[in-house]
Amino acid sequence: MAAQPLPSLSSPATPEPDESVAAPYPALAKLSAMHAEAVETAELSNLLGRSLHVAIALPVLALATVLLAGGAGIPSTIAWLILVAVATLSIARAYGHAIHQPFERTVLHAFWRDINACLLYAGFAWGAGAFLGLAAQSSVGVALLFAAAPPILFMTLLRERESVLLFLAPVAALTSFACVLRPFSGGALSAALVLIACAIVAGVTVYASRRLAAHGKVALPQELIAQ
Repeated sequence: MAAQPLPSLSSPATPEPDESVAAPYPALAKLSAMHAEAVETAELSNLLGRSLHVAIALPVLALATVLLAGGAGIPSTIAWLILVAVATLSIARAYGHAIHQPFERTVLHAFWRDINACLLYAGFAWGAGAFLGLAAQSSVGVALLFAAAPPILFMTLLRERESVLLFLAPVAALTSFACVLRPFSGGALSAALVLIACAIVAGVTVYASRRLAAHGKVALPQELIAQ
């Protein structure tokens, strides 16, 4: 089965072989395909290495949240920390399975699927903290930092678009719901600001992905094709 391209901040899609030289220059087309595979393998290997940073950062962020903005009660706070711990362990487990073969394409593709699933769950686990970890009547600033700061940090650490967006979506939804249902200070206004902030983070992620992909795209040298 053909490998799926990796959307990342450094290069959101694996470079496609140059089809303009495929027919008259089969050797160059093969070289282009090999280059595309090498780029994808390098991106996945880099993602593998960076994922450990996320596994470390997630519980640190949770503890900082409890210390600086907690107040929902000990039982609910412990329940939230357990959810975050499960997310952390799942990321570490995916990393541990793949790190022994960091340049094997099938292993790396399996890791990419695993890390995306882990970060989707991590997004729900983190978003649950808006109900279980934050104090009632939390300010608008606390809600914004809670929802936007972790995705921004993970965008910097991972440099991988899809994984960041999978984490961001449930965080935005659950935090905005908590603003209205608990409620937080500001209520619906806080919910709207959280959604706007998360939309901006998502937009910056996609924009950065496209910009870096354009800069990183490598074509076959025209001098070589002209020979």
